[in-house]
Amino acid sequence: MAASRFPGKPLAMLAGRPMIEHVYRRAARALGPDRTFIATPDREIYDAAVAFGATAVMTSARHARATDRVAEAARELPCDIVINIQGDEPLIHPAMLDALCIAMTGEPAMACANLVNRFGRDEDFRNPDQIKVVCDRDHNVLFMSRQPIPSGAGHDGRLRQLGVIGFRRDFLEAFASLPPTPLERAESIDMLRVIEHGFKVRAIQTVHESFGVDTVEGLRAAEARLADDPMTRELFGAVGTIRR
Repeated sequence: MAASRFPGKPLAMLAGRPMIEHVYRRAARALGPDRTFIATPDREIYDAAVAFGATAVMTSARHARATDRVAEAARELPCDIVINIQGDEPLIHPAMLDALCIAMTGEPAMACANLVNRFGRDEDFRNPDQIKVVCDRDHNVLFMSRQPIPSGAGHDGRLRQLGVIGFRRDFLEAFASLPPTPLERAESIDMLRVIEHGFKVRAIQTVHESFGVDTVEGLRAAEARLADDPMTRELFGAVGTIRR
């Protein structure tokens, strides 16, 4: 609830529903994950989640990064793979989560994988709220930034980080024990901690369009795209408007 750029963001109304409900209901449709939880330090989010039928877990308020929060929430769960889904990705598609599960189960050595997609709009590529990704030839992430990198590439070479990250359970616990790093702090991107400590993050590309919402303007952009989205109509019926 204390997001610096958009206070109260998870409960902001989007097409007539709290944003976190969009994310949860879409994620729960995926076939790969066995269970879906909402992890939060805020009683308001917990109560809202329970009200719309989600399983919610209260976590410590001390975490500065979502991945650290997920690590705490997953500590007692009997699982091999944990997928961190940011609560500000209301356009997420269940097939994205299934693809991530398939990639990680098919390659046991893959400790960490982050979904990415291609930028199709120049305004999105220039937007500092949308994180850019550059990779090596084996699709491992070299760097992530809020700045437009690589500067000279066309749309095919411009990749956006999505807030959907898969971890082997033991690596997630290891991540939570690593100290934060300078680039992580400078860019405010969790995965830079992994890279700065010498571990690999595999980029798994998806054709589905999604992006994180960090501002009221981003919320309005998401609502405009949800207006023609078949899954939104399937889940909620007619699309409403943002409650202001």
